[in-house]
Amino acid sequence: MLQIKNLHASVEDKDILKGIDLHVKPGEVHAIMGPNGSGKSTFASVIAGNEDFDVTQGDVLLDGEDINELDPEERAHKGIFLSFQYPVEIPGVTVTNFIKTAINETRKAQGMEDMPAGEMLKKIKEKADLLDIDRKFLSRSLNEGFSGGEKKRNEIFQMAMMEPKLAILDETDSGLDIDALKIVANGVNKLRSPENAVIVITHYQRLLDYIVPDFVHVLLDGKIVKSGTKELAYELEEKGYDWIKEEVKA
Repeated sequence: MLQIKNLHASVEDKDILKGIDLHVKPGEVHAIMGPNGSGKSTFASVIAGNEDFDVTQGDVLLDGEDINELDPEERAHKGIFLSFQYPVEIPGVTVTNFIKTAINETRKAQGMEDMPAGEMLKKIKEKADLLDIDRKFLSRSLNEGFSGGEKKRNEIFQMAMMEPKLAILDETDSGLDIDALKIVANGVNKLRSPENAVIVITHYQRLLDYIVPDFVHVLLDGKIVKSGTKELAYELEEKGYDWIKEEVKA
């Protein structure tokens, strides 16, 4: 599904990503871990097409297609979803209206007509029930006055409605208490399927107690320096990152 080959990226002439290789297959969950400043959020932004970053070398392929030159909207239409660390508030636009617009814009880009109103309402009801979302929540302005947990739940609802091929969760556990964390993880787990894939970017092992990854990768100074199974996350929780830095030096 997603193939990343020797990816280098910079911002304002500062090199951030320094040669990343990663292959994500359908049905897999990959966790990216690393200390502050290692390039985790840059990695997510580059895959999603954030134009603040310059890809200076390497390839990003989705289903075999090079997407390096596509803008964020085009990548979203092809099935890439990015959950933001700090979701923006949009006063006056309800959660429901926002998601209707997003779905119909994607359909338009694919040469399809707008989703019929009855089908849209049925889908909204099904996904809201799946994620235990109160219907009143969907009539509120997008993220306005939302708690951290509500913002994250809303993003998982958007993910459920958009049904992306690849979901990238960028530090989606940031600032969440344990109850909100469980809500988000439960939603992600319910949406996992053999046809889609998830990349979870996190500082902490605790999220991976609830979203169990197939692979864990350690990003350090813009490179993936170690990969393993979920046991690697427990090792990082216990030892920190210094031992890996020493391994890399050696």
